Amino acid sequence: MLTVVSDPASENNDQPATAGEASLIDQIVREGARRMLAEALRSEVDAYIAAFTDQRDEQGHRLVVRNGYHQPREVLTSAGAIKVTAPRVNDKRIDPDTGERKRFTSAILPAWARKTPKITEVLPLLYLHGLSSGDFVPALGQFLGSANGLSAAVITKLTEQWKAEQRAFAERDLSGADYVYLWADGIHVNIRLEEHKLCLLVMIGVRADGRKELVALADGYRESTESWADLLRDCARRGMVAPVLAVGDGALGFWGALREVFPATRAQRCWFHKIANVLSALPKTAYPGAKKALAEIWNAEDRRHALDAVKAFDAAYGAKFPKAVAKIADDVEELLAFYEFPAEHWIHLRTTNPIESTFATVRHRTKVTKGPGSRAAGLAMAFKLIEPAQARWRAVNAPHLVALVRAGAHFERGILVERGDQQVA
Repeated sequence: MLTVVSDPASENNDQPATAGEASLIDQIVREGARRMLAEALRSEVDAYIAAFTDQRDEQGHRLVVRNGYHQPREVLTSAGAIKVTAPRVNDKRIDPDTGERKRFTSAILPAWARKTPKITEVLPLLYLHGLSSGDFVPALGQFLGSANGLSAAVITKLTEQWKAEQRAFAERDLSGADYVYLWADGIHVNIRLEEHKLCLLVMIGVRADGRKELVALADGYRESTESWADLLRDCARRGMVAPVLAVGDGALGFWGALREVFPATRAQRCWFHKIANVLSALPKTAYPGAKKALAEIWNAEDRRHALDAVKAFDAAYGAKFPKAVAKIADDVEELLAFYEFPAEHWIHLRTTNPIESTFATVRHRTKVTKGPGSRAAGLAMAFKLIEPAQARWRAVNAPHLVALVRAGAHFERGILVERGDQQVA
């Protein structure tokens, strides 16, 4: 990525750039990106050739050499559309297993690449932000600096491909996946679907090895119990076993569905949502003290200290604001369930943050599509948005303890208790 550093002497100059100046800046940025990419490709080829300089044929000629350049091609990048001329490699080595010639493949710019991966993330983001599909080409043209290579047909082809990928994901076999922890949330985005806006039902799980993974993504009707039950029943039909603990917002119809489909799964209410609900029942002047008191509960040393903090919260606010206190007292068991699991996992189990952070950019949008959107396209776009995000998710802390949770290990104050009542770190 090319970074443009301003001249300190011009920092106080608040005159807007003219159209000609802006165009010149765009050209400079694109030219810089082109040169950087060209240099990176040359370095990659040089390193590849250098690695095999000792391999020669019977006449002493090198088997791996430079061989001019490929035909120029245009690639869409975040700096705009740039023309790239990649160096070519002549690799005469033979693969002993297949008997075929070996070939050099650029990791920076594969032969099929016509756009950078970031662009494929922009399309679903635009859709879920509320743009109609007809707005994609001009919007992407403005973003990229060029609409070359973009057309309604290209956009349609991409969305159809993504719909197929989303359908395959929704029908995959789950019998080989063991999700010990599960986060569930409903995400509302302003894509009009006939009479209703799109509501995404999202479930993310933690496998026995500690890795986070998208479990299910579906559209539902206002997060109803029946919509969640349909999704959970479908997952169970495809082989999903009951999670040990599920985390979600208290307002979800998810909980009724969970009790029906996976009654043995423990419930943990999301503290992020609960704090917002409690504060909505308090005057703003009470926010600082209430936030501190609530933190004493969810951030307590253990369950016993958390219960003491609940009593302290009741004593401080119960007389004046009983509704706020009831929001904690009525759900205290579900709010403190995470204390019975490994202490290293508490930070992950208190909230639905994996879902919140993934959809933060599209959850609260004000612009609505001009016409009715496609339910299938909305699902496909959401799937393509979460797909690259999933690659960046890190495993939970102390991942080796997740398998012990599934095995029914007992934890006291967050510490594993071995048989014989011996505690180990």
